[in-house]
Amino acid sequence: MSTQMTVYPAHYINGQWVKAQSPETLPVHDSSTEALMATVPAGTAAEAEAAVLAARAAFEGWAALPVETRAAYLDKVAAGVKARTEDLAIAIAREVGMPLKMARAVQVGGPAWHWGNFAKVARQFQWEKTVGNSLVVREAIGVVGCITPWNFPLSQITLKIAPAMVAGCTVVLKPSEIAPVNAMILAEIIHEAGLPPGVFNLVNGMGPVVGEVLATHPEVDMVSFTGSTRAGKRVGELASQTIKRVALELGGKSASVVLDDANFEAAVKGTVSACMLNSGQTCSAHTRLLVPAGRYEEVKALAQAAIAKFSIGPSLEEGSKLGPLVSAGQRDRVLGFIRTGIEEGADVIAGGAEAPAFDKGYFVQPTILGIKATDTLAQEEIFGPVLVVIPYKDEEDAVAIANSTIYGLGGAVWSGTDEHAMKVARRLRTGQVDINGGPFNGQAPFGGYKQSGNGRENGIYGFEEFLEFKAMQLKPSAS
Repeated sequence: MSTQMTVYPAHYINGQWVKAQSPETLPVHDSSTEALMATVPAGTAAEAEAAVLAARAAFEGWAALPVETRAAYLDKVAAGVKARTEDLAIAIAREVGMPLKMARAVQVGGPAWHWGNFAKVARQFQWEKTVGNSLVVREAIGVVGCITPWNFPLSQITLKIAPAMVAGCTVVLKPSEIAPVNAMILAEIIHEAGLPPGVFNLVNGMGPVVGEVLATHPEVDMVSFTGSTRAGKRVGELASQTIKRVALELGGKSASVVLDDANFEAAVKGTVSACMLNSGQTCSAHTRLLVPAGRYEEVKALAQAAIAKFSIGPSLEEGSKLGPLVSAGQRDRVLGFIRTGIEEGADVIAGGAEAPAFDKGYFVQPTILGIKATDTLAQEEIFGPVLVVIPYKDEEDAVAIANSTIYGLGGAVWSGTDEHAMKVARRLRTGQVDINGGPFNGQAPFGGYKQSGNGRENGIYGFEEFLEFKAMQLKPSAS
C-alpha cells in the first residue's frame, strides 16, 4: 500500500498530458496524517481556455458518432475504474478521510457502476419521437464545464462527465483542489480507453481562476457544479451572462422525521448512520433528527448506544469506522459550530468540541446535540460528524420544522407503516425522502428543492440534463 508523495506536473488537454504553464502547485494532504501526499499544478485561465477550445473542436465529431460507439467507450472506462479500484480507494481514503473498506465500496464501487449504467441508459434512450406533424429529437447540449467537490470526488465527477459524454457532449473538468488525485487517476483511465482528443479535458486549479473561465466562457454551453450554496450562487451569476444552462447540486440540512408509531431503535440507528457516513461530509446527510417531545429521553439513550459503535481512527487503519475530516479548515469550521451549539444551550448527548486523542489528522469526535428548531445548528450546514436532535409537538409541527430551512435535498420519515410515512413524506419540500430506511437508488433522480440547487443527477434523469430538444415541423402529406 503506497503512501509516498506524488508530483503531478501536467493537465490533460486535447487527448494528451500538457506540462503546466505556471510553476505554482497546489498541495494535497493526507487527512489522517497531515503529510503532503501529492501536488497538482495550479491551472491558469489560459490553460482553462485551451481546454474549452479543445472541447469545442471535438464536439461535432463526437456528437455525430453512433450512440453505441460512445457507450462502448464508457464501458471501457468502467472496466478501467474497476481494475484500478485499490489505487482510487487509497487515494480517496487519504484525501477525504473515509475508511478504506468503505471507500472501496462507496467512493469507487458506486462510480464504476454509474459508468456502466450510463452506457445502458444511452443505449435504451428514445432519441426521437413524433408529436403531431413534428419530429422531436434530442441532441447533445455541447461543451460542458464540470466543477466538482471533494467529499465524494470520483462519484461527483462520474455523475457529470459520464452522462455528458455518452449524450454526445464534450467536457472540461475542474476537480476539487483539495481532493484531485482520484481525478488524475481517472484521467489516466480515460486516456487508456482511447477517447478521441478533446472529448475529455482536465485542468486543475482554483475556482476563482479555472472555475470562473468555465462559468463565463462563451464556448461553454452548460456548467454543472456541485459544492456549497454560496459558491453555487456565484457560478449561476457568472453563467447568466452567456445564458448557458446551469445545473447546481448544493447544500443540505436534511431532516429525519421519526413519527410516534415508528420503530425507534431502527430509526435512531439508521439516522445516526446516515448522518455519520463520510464523517458527515455528505450534502444529503440526515443531520436533523426530529422526535416526539415526550420521547426525547428515550431517543437520547438510543442515540448514545448507536454512536458508541463508530470507532474513530486513521482512514487506512483496519477497524476505523469513522475517519478524519478532509482538512484543517474543515475540522476547525465543524468544531466552531459545535462550540456555537453548546454556547446556545445545547444538550450534549455525545461527543463535543474536545479533540480526539490523535497526534496528527483532522479528527472531530462524533457528536450529538439536543437543540431547539430555531438554534443556529438547526439551520446551518455543518458538514461534519454532528447530529442535532430536535423535539416536536405533533405531526404538523414536525413537518413545519422539517421544511423550515433554506435547503431541500434529502430526508427520511420513519413510521410503523410505509403508508403513514409516505403521507408525511409527500409534505416535505425536499428532493429525496427515505421511507423507513429505504436504501439509496442510483437510478432515481438526485437533486434538491429551494437553495439545494436545480437539476437532477443519476440514471435517465441525470442523462437528460445534457440534452436539448429540437422540433422539426413536417408538412402534412396530402390525403
